[in-house]
Amino acid sequence: MKLLFLGDIVGKPGRACVRDMLAKIKENYDVQVVIANGENAAGGNGLTRKVYDELLSYGIDIVTSGNHIWDKREVLDFIDSEPRLLRPVNYPKKTPGRGMGVFQTPMGPLGVINLSGTVFMPNLDCPFAAVEECLREISREAGMLLVDFHAETTSEKIAMGWFLDGRVSALVGTHTHVQTVDERILPQGTAYITDAGMTGALNGVIGVKRKIVLQKFVSKMPVRFEVENKEPYQLNGVVVKVDPAGGKALSIERIYDLHPPQ
Repeated sequence: MKLLFLGDIVGKPGRACVRDMLAKIKENYDVQVVIANGENAAGGNGLTRKVYDELLSYGIDIVTSGNHIWDKREVLDFIDSEPRLLRPVNYPKKTPGRGMGVFQTPMGPLGVINLSGTVFMPNLDCPFAAVEECLREISREAGMLLVDFHAETTSEKIAMGWFLDGRVSALVGTHTHVQTVDERILPQGTAYITDAGMTGALNGVIGVKRKIVLQKFVSKMPVRFEVENKEPYQLNGVVVKVDPAGGKALSIERIYDLHPPQ
């Protein structure tokens, strides 16, 4: 089975990429399931009902998130009723929403776990202990497993890759919005990349207007971030091929496409 994971979708530019490019990518790579991190899809921070429905209408099957999931308060109105929308599983037990799910696919059940790092991130429960607990539950229901690890530091992500090698089909890092060139199959069969990148404006600073970000760095004063809307846009992600019989990854390929094509 082939899974497509899209890096953090940032604002209207990111949604335009998905709208205009996803169908062709699915066709070209023979993708059966699309997973995307959507926590920045509504105006650069958070997720609204309208934007969530828009992403699903373009062909995304499962939406993961991270530390910005609560930035639009209206997400609280629908997150409990949407099994295809995940928030990090290592939030406290009574937090709204869910952090993992099992989804039926043409090739069998697929388990997806959304996980947050804790280094330079919100102080959530230990991600290593949290994912260990998840695996005890979800591995009984699904042989194919993907983890979106939404984390800041490369060291924490790499450590999680080794921690999960052979126990999940794929560990995909998100959050930094910068695609890393370290995709590989780890020795025990887990596909790994430190960060899938972002889907949004190419010439901003991780999706934000660069003039505003430069002002913040130079002046050291607070600024209000705005999504960069000027083309070109970039679509980042990975395609992972998984053996449904054993859940091991067979290949991982980075996707880096521009909109409009250059």
